[in-house]
Amino acid sequence: MSDTLTPPPPVQAAPVVDGSRLPDLIALAGEASSDKRRLLLRELTDHFFGAPNHSATEAALYDAVLSDLSAEMETAVRAELAQRFAEAPQAPRGLIRRLAQDSLEVAAPVLRASPVLTDQDLIDVVQSQGQGHLREVSSRPHVSEAVSDAIVRNGDDETLGTLLRNDGAQLSRAATETAVERAKANPALHASTVERRGLPADLLNEMYFVVEARLRQQILEQNARLDPGLLESALTAGRVRVAAEDGALPADYAESLAYVEELRAAGQLTPPTLARFLRSNGRTAFVIALAQLADVDFHTAAQIIERRELDALAVICRAADLDRALFLTYAVVLLNTERDAMTRARGYASMYGDLTREAALRTLRFWKLRRSAGAA
Repeated sequence: MSDTLTPPPPVQAAPVVDGSRLPDLIALAGEASSDKRRLLLRELTDHFFGAPNHSATEAALYDAVLSDLSAEMETAVRAELAQRFAEAPQAPRGLIRRLAQDSLEVAAPVLRASPVLTDQDLIDVVQSQGQGHLREVSSRPHVSEAVSDAIVRNGDDETLGTLLRNDGAQLSRAATETAVERAKANPALHASTVERRGLPADLLNEMYFVVEARLRQQILEQNARLDPGLLESALTAGRVRVAAEDGALPADYAESLAYVEELRAAGQLTPPTLARFLRSNGRTAFVIALAQLADVDFHTAAQIIERRELDALAVICRAADLDRALFLTYAVVLLNTERDAMTRARGYASMYGDLTREAALRTLRFWKLRRSAGAA
């Protein structure tokens, strides 16, 4: 038995059909022969596309008979039928909905391209089918916010990556926030998130501390290009979202804070003094002073130092307009237990030279959101 829509010989073929032939074809739907029903399916399909317009009655008949016939055909036949109807704007809606819920081999072209499927049809697929179906929906030229919300709720990370890479997919603010939180925990989603066109700037900067150097550089470049009006809008959105993340303070925090404040009052809290803190193992005092220098919260500064995030340290120092040599000093001291510390530090110093102060200042404003939220 053939697995395609090509008619098997030697079944008697019907003549070329015109409008008056349609009732006869409908009557043949009761044929018990699988070969004849396959031939009938092909003829009905040809007749459907051969006529420019169909009355409401004809359209309903086509829909009912094509749906019933296709349900009894082999997978390969249904898949070929799906390919033929996938992009047709006049395709029978019942048939398309049935094909969309079929196996992935059959459903894929319809899910990717059919203009007949409504948002609710697509949401029904997302809520009832497997990840392969969800990825096909995620690849459509246009995905509405409602459908994207359903995909974010029901899709795995691979599906989410497909959605994020699709510039034709619209995501609500809530769905985007959820996507970013998931992306933070999965390196496979880092690039698709950072490189997503139109990602809100505050959420883009949420990715900074979890992504690799190449993507961090992209974030800095996007910050530098950000329109001042959009920057303020993004900062406002971020303030609404960011909650205080105080966490536990180190045991010597109070003592170190008092010492830093004493030096500040005496006018002795200078950038070289911070280097002395590092050399004398006054790590907490250094972090407190650095946080005050950059006007960011203690925990953000502590994360940068504890993880030796030297590119992030470069942002703080560049925003503070510190001398490159001073930044290099900080970098060398922080890396002093590692091999080739000087070589690595010089590499970051080179990056420091390429970083504009404007880009650093804009990036720092997003980091300050956490401090603002904590004080609110």
